[in-house]
Amino acid sequence: MDSRNPAFRSDRFGQHMGQGQAPTPQMLQDMYNQPAYTPPAQRTMTYDDVVVKSFLALGTLVLTGALTWAFVPLQTALAVAVVAFLLQFGLAMFISFGQKANAPLVLAFAGLYGVGVGAISHYYETLYSGVVLQAVIGTALAFAAMLAVHSLHVIRVTPKLTRFVVAAGFAMVGLMLVNLVISLFNDTGIGIRENGPMGITFSVVAILLGCFFLLLDFDTIEQGVRAGAPEKFAWYCAFGLVLSLVWIYLELLRLLSYFRD
Repeated sequence: MDSRNPAFRSDRFGQHMGQGQAPTPQMLQDMYNQPAYTPPAQRTMTYDDVVVKSFLALGTLVLTGALTWAFVPLQTALAVAVVAFLLQFGLAMFISFGQKANAPLVLAFAGLYGVGVGAISHYYETLYSGVVLQAVIGTALAFAAMLAVHSLHVIRVTPKLTRFVVAAGFAMVGLMLVNLVISLFNDTGIGIRENGPMGITFSVVAILLGCFFLLLDFDTIEQGVRAGAPEKFAWYCAFGLVLSLVWIYLELLRLLSYFRD
C-alpha cells in the first residue's frame, strides 16, 4: 500500500532506495559515511567591511555628539564631557584588553565618545567661534596624510615601532590622568593643559602620536585582510580608527584654542 507521507512517495527517495527494494550493505555503508552536517565556510574580512563598520561607528558618534550639543546646557557641558570620557575610557580598555570587539560594544563606545565630543565641542565653539570646523578639517587632512604615508610605504610599521607607539600612548594617557587628579587641587595641574610652551608642546606631541596610531590602524587592517581574518575583526579595526581620529580631533581642538587666545 502506498504511503500517504509525500516524502516517502517521492521519486527521488524511491530511486535512492532501489525503487522499493531493500538497500544493499554497500548503500547503507555509504549513507553512514556521509557527513551529517557541513558547516558553511566563514567569510573573511574585506576592506569594504572595515569601511562600512567605521562609517557606522562614526555615524553613531556624530549622532550622539549632535544630540548632546543640542540638548545639554552649556553650564554642564564640561561635567558631562568628563563623565562620558571616563566611561568611554573604561569601555575602550575592556575592548582593547579583552579582544571582544563586536557591534554592540563598538557602537556603545562610539556613542559614549560622541557624548563627550559633543559636549566639549559645544564648549569650545562658544568660546572660539569656528574652531570646531578647523579641527574637523585638520583631522581629515591628518587622516589623508597618514593614509598616503601608509600606501606609499614612507614609514614601515615594525614590531619595534608598534611597541614604542603603544608605550608612548599609555604614558601620555597616564600623564593626562595625573594632570586631571592634580587639577582638582589647583587650577593648572602639572601644566600640560595650559596655554604656554609646555601645553603647546604636549598637544603637538599628542597629535603626532595620534597620527602614528592611525598608521598602526592602517597596517592592522592590511594585515587582517591579507591573513584572511574573520569578518567580525572589522569591528575591532573600526574601533581603532574611531579612537585615533577622535584623539587627533580633540588635541587639534585644544591646540587651536591656544592660538585663538
